[in-house]
Amino acid sequence: METFQHLFELTGIPGITWRMCVMWVVVLVLMYLAVYKKFEPLLLVPIAFGALLANLPTAGLVNLPEGDHPGGLFYYIQQGVHLEIFPPLIFMGVGALTDFGPLIAAPRTLLLGAAAQFGVFATFMGAAIIGFTNQESAAIAIIGGADGPTSIFLANKLAPDLLAPIAVAAYSYMALVPMLQPPVMRALTTPEERRIRMRSLRKVSRLEKLIFALVVTVLVILLVPAASALIGMLMLGNFLRECGVTERLSKAAQNEVINAVTIFLGTSVGITMTGERFLQFETLKILALGVVAFGIATAAGVLMAKGMNLFIKENKINPLIGSAGVSAVPMAARVSQVEGTRADPGNFLLMHAMGPNVAGVIGTAVAAGYFIATFSPG
Repeated sequence: METFQHLFELTGIPGITWRMCVMWVVVLVLMYLAVYKKFEPLLLVPIAFGALLANLPTAGLVNLPEGDHPGGLFYYIQQGVHLEIFPPLIFMGVGALTDFGPLIAAPRTLLLGAAAQFGVFATFMGAAIIGFTNQESAAIAIIGGADGPTSIFLANKLAPDLLAPIAVAAYSYMALVPMLQPPVMRALTTPEERRIRMRSLRKVSRLEKLIFALVVTVLVILLVPAASALIGMLMLGNFLRECGVTERLSKAAQNEVINAVTIFLGTSVGITMTGERFLQFETLKILALGVVAFGIATAAGVLMAKGMNLFIKENKINPLIGSAGVSAVPMAARVSQVEGTRADPGNFLLMHAMGPNVAGVIGTAVAAGYFIATFSPG
């Protein structure tokens, strides 16, 4: 009997807690959304699996180094988040995958991407009002930008204790963009506005794209130095894409690099989702604020487009593309296309919506840099 008791104590079963069991349910929900609903599976699957590992009585996985004994596997993998390596590398891949041509061809759409950032700052004020610190409020607010890597980057700097719920909220709501945005878009536009047809965009030369990448890098870093890592890597990836002489590097950034980093980033976030950290009332408040942030950002972009139309006599803007100002690339642009096609099957808004969509990526990075410069403790 004593031998059986000893063997039982050697297993991980005695280490199971009720919080772990609750988190197993959370993991199953995330897996369901990722695998069966295909909501951001490339990130939700690693996050969910990391959360599963975090809520099992593991050994040698997350322990800190002690003396001559090395730390656990994820102690070292997580350094990519703690040392702010993974999010900028993701941005390099995003830059290599993104065509900035629609934004260059229609510079006015930059205002739509900027307007969507209103959701970020409105949520910051709301979070501060309900009791979060300025640093925590800033980290939560960036969820409204619909940019997972930026959310992780900012949370790690300003509110590391909230990293897990902020990351889960950011990526979950990014996945739910096709469900969250359309009701707001329809409520704020008339059938006639949704049927507005915009002129085809002009062709943008390679030289224009290269100059754009360099100019944006210099201007943004001069104005918001704290955004250097994100903007610098974003534009590096885009320059590799557009210069025409680094095809291998561009393909590596688009595929091998971003894929490997996505696995490590997702599992590193998931491994922080222990029951003790995640099952708190603050998590529910963050999830609620995330929905508010998305709604306000979407509404601000649509309303900005409607406001701009008051001063435009020809080639008016279809307000539906204003919702693409959130930086969920290219999902938000596709939502604009779907809603436009629903109102007019012959209307093609995708390329027009990509302008505010990529502007939103830049805008969210700038907003994050502002928050870091203003509230960073060090």
